[in-house]
Amino acid sequence: MLQNQQKADWQGQPIVLVGLMGAGKTTVGRRLAQRLRLPFVDADAEIETAAGMTIAEIFDRFGEPYFRDGERRVIARLIDGTPKVIATGGGAFMNEETRALILDRALAVWLDANPAVLAERVTRRDTRPLLRNRDPHQVLRELAQQRNPFYALAPIRVPSHHAPHEVTVKAILEAIGA
Repeated sequence: MLQNQQKADWQGQPIVLVGLMGAGKTTVGRRLAQRLRLPFVDADAEIETAAGMTIAEIFDRFGEPYFRDGERRVIARLIDGTPKVIATGGGAFMNEETRALILDRALAVWLDANPAVLAERVTRRDTRPLLRNRDPHQVLRELAQQRNPFYALAPIRVPSHHAPHEVTVKAILEAIGA
């Protein structure tokens, strides 16, 4: 199941899950944290709490650049050196400063999924601003083309398929040597 360059020697630093929307970062992250007996934090939920509004409302009211700046600040606060599992939003790893921080002070794990699988998953809820009034298959293909080269910088790459979440959790545990 492990498809990356090598296993990483996890030293108890924060584990940060990156990947496109629908890859399972939140669901897998919660289960991974339970297995490791670590706290779980969803960066998007933290952003919503800090802003007092949903991500969709932030996008509507202030635009994507404003959201991305808040996302950068929240993730910087979350990566405080204490062991935990952090699920990021799909675009978080695109920010150069955020990416450098994650790669320097955490263990990044890319949950890699085919855009067709992602499109099927994300159409279950209408809460994703980047998909509003657009074809999810097309958007996710475009995002994969733009973002996958950045996600590939993560030291661990685990595929996210049509399989129980526990399969992905086990692959991450194997990859980090836990």
